[in-house]
Amino acid sequence: MMDIKRLTPQEIGSETAKSGLPKYRSAQIVKRLYGLGCSGFDEMTELPAELRNSLAERFTVSFPTLERKLTSAIDGTVKFLWRLSDDNAVESVLLRYSYGNSICISTQAGCRMGCRFCASPPEGFARDLYAAEMLDQILFAQRETGEHISRVDLMGIGEPLDNLTEVLRFLELINDPLFAPGGRAKGSPQGLNIGMRHISISTCGLVDGIDALAERGLKCNLLVSLHAPDDSTRNALMPINRATGVTRLIDACKRYSRTTGRRVSYEYAVIRGVNDSESQAAELARLVKSSGGHVNLIRLNSASSDLEPGDAHAFCKLLVGHGVNATVRRTLGADISAACGQLRRRVSRDGI
Repeated sequence: MMDIKRLTPQEIGSETAKSGLPKYRSAQIVKRLYGLGCSGFDEMTELPAELRNSLAERFTVSFPTLERKLTSAIDGTVKFLWRLSDDNAVESVLLRYSYGNSICISTQAGCRMGCRFCASPPEGFARDLYAAEMLDQILFAQRETGEHISRVDLMGIGEPLDNLTEVLRFLELINDPLFAPGGRAKGSPQGLNIGMRHISISTCGLVDGIDALAERGLKCNLLVSLHAPDDSTRNALMPINRATGVTRLIDACKRYSRTTGRRVSYEYAVIRGVNDSESQAAELARLVKSSGGHVNLIRLNSASSDLEPGDAHAFCKLLVGHGVNATVRRTLGADISAACGQLRRRVSRDGI
């Protein structure tokens, strides 16, 4: 049987129409699947029992099961390890801020990019996630915590733009007013309807994917993992750079900014003796000023590689001295290894 979550809302409408059901029944099903989260047709108590049984005869319902949950005693950050229906595991992280809750979700089970400083590559690439599996990380985190999530970052395990088709479908689902409180499908006060300006996509620099986002006019926040201002250093850290190059990547970011009106943020993990020299700060400043972007400096997670963290605050001062808008990212969940990939890696390795 087909997993009903592989169908689009329009396809679900077509299927229910074939059975002679009114449109509001289709809306109820879609709202439950994509607005509230669902682990089985028996949860759809708004539907008649006969309809629930009929759906169960035709479709399956995939859903993530919570394998591990860690909560930071420092700042309340929550890390989830989800087991998917095919036994693959992914992580997501709930971050609590004064303005609301944000969640970092995974877009792939594993990653193909092989960045030297990342915790994901040693476990290898298994497969792309479906749009519903991305959405379920949000919905089931809300169910688990009882808290509403208002912002989403696609910067967990995987490269979002390497799974572009499903990511675009996910963006349609999460931005659909059908799932908003008081939206077209009445019933529950819960829902998502998260606007594009509250969604961030982090990419290692897949130029075609960046252009695809721009062409669709999606005004989400684009975060580019740059980590080096020159090709020789970036090639050593990020194999994808051999296919694109820094200049071509920055040009794509300029096109994205011009098309969408959104400023690009460049992520930069400061690595001692690798990318933290004064000359590299000057070159990075030149690149960023040419594109009108912002630099988000990251303290390197030394548990993920053999590289040593550099002084992010000192490097930030160098950039600011060159007239660049730069900040050092606040570290959350340090006591639970909140960086995505580490928990999946530990469970896979140690079976704990």
